[in-house]
Amino acid sequence: MSTQVRTSTQKGVVCRLADGAADLATHHAIRRSVFVLEQGVFAESDHDSRDDHATTLHVVGFVDGLPGGVVRLFPLDPSNPAGEWQGDRLAVLPEFRSSGLGRPLVRFAVATAARLGGSRMIAHVQPANRTFFRRLGWVQRGAPELYVGIPHLPMDIDLVVAAS
Repeated sequence: MSTQVRTSTQKGVVCRLADGAADLATHHAIRRSVFVLEQGVFAESDHDSRDDHATTLHVVGFVDGLPGGVVRLFPLDPSNPAGEWQGDRLAVLPEFRSSGLGRPLVRFAVATAARLGGSRMIAHVQPANRTFFRRLGWVQRGAPELYVGIPHLPMDIDLVVAAS
């Protein structure tokens, strides 16, 4: 599996799996900046047991060599990577939001789960991001749900269709 992809539509944007302690520290620092300091979704850290699981993949997105965004993904049943995957903790630093980094991060996560045999990816998306995900082929599946006290929309994408 390739750990890096350069998007053809966005010059200077590269997304890759975190490789080593420095990349992982960058990944977590970006999430903390967005989810703790900016949005106040979590009090001190958004790190959870899922981050320490061997099947969890951490992605870092770069714009012109600078880290600007992240996403993590994992199979919902670690013993069955051909089943459903979850994508979450998509975060782009404010100064990189106009670069369009979010799109390549989501596409990289979807492509990675598909390459690993996944059939479907789910996500819980903040309502403000619904249109963004719809434009990438995601479908809302149900009413808003509360996650850490904030409304989120259950959405998914067929990985087999997305990969073709």
